[in-house]
Amino acid sequence: MCRIGEIAMAKYLVIVESPAKVKTIKKFLGANYEVAASNGHVRDLPRSVLGIDVEHDFEPKYITIRGKGDILANLRKEVKKAEKIYLATDPDREGEAISWHLLYALKLENKKVYRITFNEITKTAVKESLKNAREINMDLVDAQQARRCLDRMVGYKISPVLWAKVKRGLSAGRVQSVALRIICDREEEINDFIPEEYWTLEASLNIAGEKKPLIAKYYGTVDEKKTISSREELEQIKKVLEGAEYKVSSVKTGERIRKAPLPFTTSTLQQEASKVLNFSTQKTMRLAQQLYEGVEIKGNGTTGIISYLRTDSTRVSEEAEAVAKEYITDKYGEAYASGTEQEKKNGPKIQDAHEAIRPTDITRLPLDIKESLSRDQFRLYQLIWKRFVASRMAAAVYETTSVKIDAAGQRFVVAASKVKFDGFMSVYTQDDEKEENNTLARGITEDSKLSLRSLEEKQHFTQPAPHYTEASLVRAMEELGIGRPSTYAPTITTILARRYIVKENKNLYVTELGEVVNNMMKEAFPSIVDVNFTATMEALLDGVEEGSVKWKTVVKNFYPDLQEAVDKAEKELEEVEIADELSDEFCDACGRQMVIKYGPHGRFLACPGFPECRNTKPYFEKIGVECPKCGKDIVLKKTKKGRKYYGCIDNPDCDFMVWQRPVNEKCDRCGSILLQKGNKLVCSDENCGFIKDAAKAEAR
Repeated sequence: MCRIGEIAMAKYLVIVESPAKVKTIKKFLGANYEVAASNGHVRDLPRSVLGIDVEHDFEPKYITIRGKGDILANLRKEVKKAEKIYLATDPDREGEAISWHLLYALKLENKKVYRITFNEITKTAVKESLKNAREINMDLVDAQQARRCLDRMVGYKISPVLWAKVKRGLSAGRVQSVALRIICDREEEINDFIPEEYWTLEASLNIAGEKKPLIAKYYGTVDEKKTISSREELEQIKKVLEGAEYKVSSVKTGERIRKAPLPFTTSTLQQEASKVLNFSTQKTMRLAQQLYEGVEIKGNGTTGIISYLRTDSTRVSEEAEAVAKEYITDKYGEAYASGTEQEKKNGPKIQDAHEAIRPTDITRLPLDIKESLSRDQFRLYQLIWKRFVASRMAAAVYETTSVKIDAAGQRFVVAASKVKFDGFMSVYTQDDEKEENNTLARGITEDSKLSLRSLEEKQHFTQPAPHYTEASLVRAMEELGIGRPSTYAPTITTILARRYIVKENKNLYVTELGEVVNNMMKEAFPSIVDVNFTATMEALLDGVEEGSVKWKTVVKNFYPDLQEAVDKAEKELEEVEIADELSDEFCDACGRQMVIKYGPHGRFLACPGFPECRNTKPYFEKIGVECPKCGKDIVLKKTKKGRKYYGCIDNPDCDFMVWQRPVNEKCDRCGSILLQKGNKLVCSDENCGFIKDAAKAEAR
């Protein structure tokens, strides 16, 4: 007769990464299975040293992560009881590497060990993974080892150089330094941008028999499109149009197809959640992780409601495709179900390891489980659900009307569109396309009689490229092949935490500290911050994953050039004496001439008598220009978040401030102060638009 303890003993052990998955998976597997969690990584390179033996074939030295001893001890106890061990860490390179580390940390070499992966935490997916158990994929592991070693080399070799050059506590990274450069390059582009004037002209036309006027936009001449660059050009066009007869020269109708969007990848989810929900990349990934690992659904227990969240693939399984088609047909009708396969996105190499991000059960409607989710979980799940359903639906069809109106050799155009079939838009709409809903244009013919009511003119100035947001930076990194789905959010989080950049109203701005670090990286380590070089390294890591490139070859080829650059930078830094800069301020406590110091939040004034005298003051850099409002000094300042601006030293009594550097010169046209923008001087009054060449002004 068997004892109760023997009956209850589990024969098989499943090890997952997150404790949140344990409860969910346990209920799928029954009494024969025990489920335990490793709580992420259990082994890593040591924190105190490089941890890579460059003298002996670049062998990494892995140690148990501090604090993981008890977790490993408990896992070893479970391992002893089990006949088979299933390593069920996340289905990506990092998850594969964690399984490999567990294999050695738990001494499983002589045990029956299997690797299983599932793209979603559902009963079907988990049970299916057990049927398709395999060995650990060493190509995936090696790709992760290569990434870890490259990142460690860059961080541990370059960071000390930054400490010597700027201050302790800074860091460099193989991906983060490139991301910082991308932002810095955009900031430089914005600062150097010279706005160009242009005008728009609209004709308000009466149509015989209609009360409402038709608004037509100026296109150019009947032969070519034309941009109105100045008021003089505008006046010439208006002169030509004086007393002219307006006639409809052509009316064209047609159809325009708007394809359904692709389902979410990690990158597109982060972008859309930022745009629609105002979520940071970090918040999006945290919430998506919760939805993937499982949430408590009333009546169902802990349930994983979305598929794996780190993916660059838009692929959808045949099973999910079939279920979606059936749901859409039943809910919306057969015409709404897409009959064609979605296109896959182009661009850098897609690993295609998993499916797109989608709900694990399309019939689990967001509103049905709203009470089981937090407000933000619900909003993100609803976004994912709608996007996936829309991606499996038919395209939207617009009925379009295009009208050309000619007068004295000049041409005006009117465009109108109307939704003929809403297709996927019945579920999901985006704000990036506005409908030209001009009902008058749709009723107009070539015989319609027109008369001019008025001409409306408007002056504009071209705008620089916008500052990066987290969403647009992720998109840029993806398009350039920098990083991978799992690295976007941590990279942005790191450069924000280091105060290299700050975020204001979604926009990312470079701080003074970020500029210093970026300039030093460009000078001493140009290849590390070179976008093409970093993208090439990502391609090599993909080659390791495919088995076509040896991981140590990548590391061996990278290290010598890095070490040479570090040695050169260290030598040059030794030759440069970085002394404290004297200010023109004197210490209130002891009378010494104060010096300019650099702290975590930028520069400040400190008494050189430290530690006897600990007096400090805020530092304001005078730029030698008088305030146009009160005549006192204009100084360089920073917002609370570290963004630079120029303001009056007498603030708050004087509120003068501008974002670009002012110069000691007034506008020839309106007398306002001029600002430096690249090699040009522009008027601080945006309505003036005056521009002059800075070099010529300086020579004069």
